[in-house]
Amino acid sequence: MATKTLSAGLLAVIAAGLWQTNAFAGGLERGGYNIDLLFDPSTVTAEGNTVYVMPNRKLKDVKDINRANGVGANGIGGGTTTADDSEAYSNSRFGIKAALGSGFDCLVDYSQPWGAHTKPGANWMGANENIETKIKSDNYAATCSYRFDAGRGQLRVIGGAFYQEVSGFKDRLVVPDAATPFGNGIGHLQLSGDGWGWRAGMAYEIPEYAFRASLVYNSQVQLDNITGKLDLSQVNGRTFDVYGAQAMPDSVELKVQSGIAPDWLAFGSVKWVNWSLLQQVPFKIAGTNTVATTLDLGYRDGVTISGGVGHKFNEQWSSAVSLTWDRGTSQGYGTQTDTWAVGAAVAYAPTKNVELRLAGLLGVMTSGKSGPVVIDGLNYGTDATYTFGNDLLSAVSANLKVKF
Repeated sequence: MATKTLSAGLLAVIAAGLWQTNAFAGGLERGGYNIDLLFDPSTVTAEGNTVYVMPNRKLKDVKDINRANGVGANGIGGGTTTADDSEAYSNSRFGIKAALGSGFDCLVDYSQPWGAHTKPGANWMGANENIETKIKSDNYAATCSYRFDAGRGQLRVIGGAFYQEVSGFKDRLVVPDAATPFGNGIGHLQLSGDGWGWRAGMAYEIPEYAFRASLVYNSQVQLDNITGKLDLSQVNGRTFDVYGAQAMPDSVELKVQSGIAPDWLAFGSVKWVNWSLLQQVPFKIAGTNTVATTLDLGYRDGVTISGGVGHKFNEQWSSAVSLTWDRGTSQGYGTQTDTWAVGAAVAYAPTKNVELRLAGLLGVMTSGKSGPVVIDGLNYGTDATYTFGNDLLSAVSANLKVKF
């Protein structure tokens, strides 16, 4: 029989390990949404987590298939047939949870759910597709729950809201206007937007068996007023204010965990993210209806499935291992293929009020290719083609939790 003590200690290290797996999921996911701290049984708990992810995606057999849009000047875009596409990145999350009495719990947290950073550089044959793209996000959330007795356990109703800021840029090689004397140069697109979202869910818990099943829906975030600049000063000497709109995806996640033997727990999760919302995003010149450029993504929905086991050695030490599969969101354009990863986490509690956790992950991003495709009647990948093999992914994370 599992105990509530086992649930509090061992599930903490499982939560740390599983959150890390979200940091490499498809689309623009960096950490996604995580409200596991809401379930902590302490009266007040503060937690901080940082993960460092090291993807190692390498492009090869690169061919420029649209030489009319930028290859040539000063060697830019006319260079190598290989490139290192991915950049290492860090992602952080901080939260404070408080029990408010009579079954009410509330969590306020900061996270970075979305992001991306690819940087193949200016001297590969696909520079007219991408030189560098970087996206970041900041999410500020408040989530509360009310729990009450139901059968052998407790039913918990969950609701909350969040405010989200998303910003980023993209650089690529751009051909000059025919009427100007300027040579090929780098075009720079800078964007930012914000919006609100909400979440709702339910959970059922039986502390006696360390059992919990939770289902949480996170809404779309409508970025209705994305603004920015398109800098073509290296191309035709001009800079334009631009605007656009895009919804960040909604998601549904089911998590289940249960004691299976004294000091042993099994856990699993299934998550769906509506990445097919992000296809070809147009940006228009301010004050007009003229499309100046598009951000081409062409994603399909993401699915992530994780499972594993955890073990409590004693009152100070616990560990967990997990296996995760993430379905790639690319559809013949881009490098986001399926990923398999094995994670491990260890927790140390020097006192009943402090927990330290370390986790690591090692995975494989599967092979594929990118080139011209038609998705819902729109053309993608018309600038370059390339292939990529089974590439290594690794990550490490550190977590500190303080209870009062």
